[in-house]
Amino acid sequence: MKIATVNLGFRRTFPALYHRNFRLFWCGQCVSLIGTWMQNIGQAWLVLKLTGSPMKLGMVTAVQYLPVMLLSFAAGPFVDRYPKRRMLLATQTALMILALVLALLAWTGTVRYWNVLVLALLLGLVNTLDVPTRQSFFIELVGRDDLMNAISLNSTVFNIARIVGPAVAGLLIGAIGIAPCFLINGISFLAVLWALSRIEMPSGIVARRQESRSDGLGRSILEGVRYIRDRPVILWPIVLVAMMSTFVINFNIVIPIFAQRELAGDAKEFGFLMTAMGIGSLVGALALTARSAAGPKISKLLLGAFGMSVFSMAVGFQHNFYVSCVLLALTGFCTITCTAQINATIQINSEDRMRGRVMSVYALAFGGVTPIGSLYAGRLMDSHGASACLVVSGLVGIVSAATCAFMVVRSRRAAL
Repeated sequence: MKIATVNLGFRRTFPALYHRNFRLFWCGQCVSLIGTWMQNIGQAWLVLKLTGSPMKLGMVTAVQYLPVMLLSFAAGPFVDRYPKRRMLLATQTALMILALVLALLAWTGTVRYWNVLVLALLLGLVNTLDVPTRQSFFIELVGRDDLMNAISLNSTVFNIARIVGPAVAGLLIGAIGIAPCFLINGISFLAVLWALSRIEMPSGIVARRQESRSDGLGRSILEGVRYIRDRPVILWPIVLVAMMSTFVINFNIVIPIFAQRELAGDAKEFGFLMTAMGIGSLVGALALTARSAAGPKISKLLLGAFGMSVFSMAVGFQHNFYVSCVLLALTGFCTITCTAQINATIQINSEDRMRGRVMSVYALAFGGVTPIGSLYAGRLMDSHGASACLVVSGLVGIVSAATCAFMVVRSRRAAL
């Protein structure tokens, strides 16, 4: 009886894991995402080692996300038309190759700043297809009822990787250098490639996809834009995530400078600051997972946006390493609460035939604005420092969240 009760409780908490396809993909992500976070830390520290310039670090991030900004609208129709499993096999293979090339350059000591820029641009091109494909793949793996749980579980593993990856990367960089971060990331893609090779998609999904191939590219893009414009429950969460991503979620650029210049730290301190943020995000993801049956809530995503802005702003007002860790953990908690709720909200409220286009616009709002945000953060830090950047960005985030909250309330009243 006790075992049956435990099994029932586990199934109610983690229903997405009872879908074989999702379970395979999730396990592959568990391995691959650790490598991804190790590369993120390694790349940021490599640029600082090569150039010592916050502006040049911001430039690398801007170049990496430039394809997402320019090509996301065109990527959406492809995501809706073609088999997502096959597309992910291609994009994940390409990402593996790029990581191994960077590992080789770093290991041989021949890496230059322009090499990192070129590889970042290629990484961005691949991610323009990979990100919306992965995001819209979840509902095909688990169905609409368990989508919130799947997104929360994916956020959980993402943030476990965010804890483990930066900590391991920081220790590895201090002990033997930067190259192993890129090598481990390249090897880690084998796990997700194996998982994708074992997934079997239902025939009904393939049939629906075949029906969506008749429209031209331009017409498909315009249809997606109109679809989002006419649905405030999708439009305003996307606007909110665009504002937060532009001005607040610049942690990969701001935190290494903050650790180096405001806290007088090195790669180890940087790694642990990012790990602290990952711990907060993990707690947030687990809380969302436990309550996923209730579905996404607009009020929670707005509170998450306010909290993210307030706590990241508070980081800029002090220069203590341990206080910074606590504040970044709280920032991480609020960030995942906001972004996971937005992700689930727009997917659940999107029709199957439009989901790829909606998620490509979400990818544009979440990552495609990064070139603007990176250049903004790099320039502001060059002139006024990392602390000032955190404070100003937090203020902009608070105003953005308040504006979107007003527009959501207004659209609901108009609909009555």
